[in-house]
Formats: sequence, C-alpha cells, structure tokens
Amino acid sequence: MDFLELATSRFSERRFADTPVEDEKLRRVLEAGRLAPTAENKQPQRIYVVRGAEGLEKMDAGTRCRFGAPVVLILAYDMTEARHPDVCDFGVVDTSIVATHMMLAAEELGLHTCWVGLIDPSELRRRFDIPKEQRIISVMPLGYPSERSRPAHLHAKRKPLEETVSFLD
Repeated sequence: MDFLELATSRFSERRFADTPVEDEKLRRVLEAGRLAPTAENKQPQRIYVVRGAEGLEKMDAGTRCRFGAPVVLILAYDMTEARHPDVCDFGVVDTSIVATHMMLAAEELGLHTCWVGLIDPSELRRRFDIPKEQRIISVMPLGYPSERSRPAHLHAKRKPLEETVSFLD
C-alpha cells in the first residue's frame, strides 16, 4: 500500500474486537513512534502502555472512550525536556508527531487506533502514578477492529485542497 492509500484508509476506530494485540505488532507501533522527529531531537515523549485487565479498568476511570480496545497508550511528554520557545509548546507538537507515526504504523499492520482527547489527566496521573512533570495530552486505544467497524459518516468528507492550501510566491 502506498502512503496516500494508507492515509486514506485509516480512520478513528470506535469499535474494537476482543482480540489481543501481538507483542511484535505492538513493538513495531512503538518503534514507529520512537523514530518520529522531535524539536531539537529532545524526544520528550513518554508513552505508557496499558493492556492488563487491572490497567484497563483504571483507564476506564480516566476516559469513557476506550471503546473496548485491549491496549491503550497514554501519550504524554516530559515538560522539563521539551523545547518551549514563545511560539508554541513543542512537547505537544512532538508527541502529536509521535502519535501520528504510531497511528499510521498500526494501520499498516491491520490494527486500528483513535486519538482520544476526552480524558481526565488528573485521574490518569493518579491511577497510573505518572510524574507531575509529565503532561498527559491524550490516550490512544489500539487493537483490531470489530466486525461492526466502520468509519464515521463524515470521515471521507474533505475540503478541496484549494480551500486549505495557498501558494505564496
């Protein structure tokens, strides 16, 4: 599959199967994130893998959007390591790039994901003992799609390129 096919086929999954994710596939997804570029190569991202029954129960207290996934990644970054110029918080940018790499790698492996921002960071921090210098920005359910899986009705609706891109010569 070429990149545009991969990007087109990927959608936010909200119906996961109970099927466990193989360790090798999980490691490949995590490796794709590790290889993502970050500002000044600081690599401030911190990815927490939640996949046991006890951990998933804790996760359910921190978000209502696990969607039955057998694995959830908590996406955070260390605020003491991220580049913080006046322009923007590069920890958020870096972690978002890492997440995108992982989402696309998962798709290539037949796994589905969903970026979830509807979380309670304080609850996740407390339940998983995540250090206070790490900012939690989202969670990512990961797993195989259920038989009822389908993209949201607006998934394929895109503005024309001309509405979102301007050439400045």
